[in-house]
Amino acid sequence: MSMDFAPPKYAQVMTALQQRIQDGEYAPGEMLPSETQLVREFGVGRTTVVRALQTLAMQGWIEREHGRGSFVKGRPESSPDRIRPGLMAAEQSETAENLLGVERLPAPRHIARLLGVGERTPVIVRRRVARHQDRVSAVESLWFPLELALGTDVDKPEPLRHGIRQHLQSVKHARFDHVIERLSARKPTKEEAELLGSAAPVLGVLATVHDAAGAVLLLLSVALPGDLHELEDVYQVS
Repeated sequence: MSMDFAPPKYAQVMTALQQRIQDGEYAPGEMLPSETQLVREFGVGRTTVVRALQTLAMQGWIEREHGRGSFVKGRPESSPDRIRPGLMAAEQSETAENLLGVERLPAPRHIARLLGVGERTPVIVRRRVARHQDRVSAVESLWFPLELALGTDVDKPEPLRHGIRQHLQSVKHARFDHVIERLSARKPTKEEAELLGSAAPVLGVLATVHDAAGAVLLLLSVALPGDLHELEDVYQVS
């Protein structure tokens, strides 16, 4: 699967509006700029702006009133019912059995683009698997900019007992603010097929983890066997 892409335009609009709400630029109860104003500001089509606003409304950030506009509700509470594969991969602990290896590599073009570093810049990648009973249930690759990894245990071959998120927060005071996650059905790579024991299609998750300023802290690529995973989301209908 090619990972050479930028976040969709509607996701970029969403992220910008979410940040303004969190920073207090748009206070609860305040009306957002009109669709026309947002189209001009972001240089995107109206369909892109409408999709961004609809998604923000579905997630509870804003409320849309027909004929009036969109009004800020504030940052919503996280729903415990929603499964987030990228965040789960960043939070789970490691063991000697599931950690496949740790390498320092020149960043391939698609990885460099998503991490926001120059092509061939050294990065750290941790490769591991998750298991369900006696079967591999996920193949994971976690990519880190070198400047974030240095001074932590991320570049060391030993398992992290408390998970990536907790470790980075403890050592580097790096706080996860939001995740842009893309899910697609795809064929596994040769390495993934060998680890999974099957060449059947997988659910491919590609996620970038960002801090409050929008900088990318790490990139996660996860392959989930389709016959073992069912992703479910629960949300309110206004």
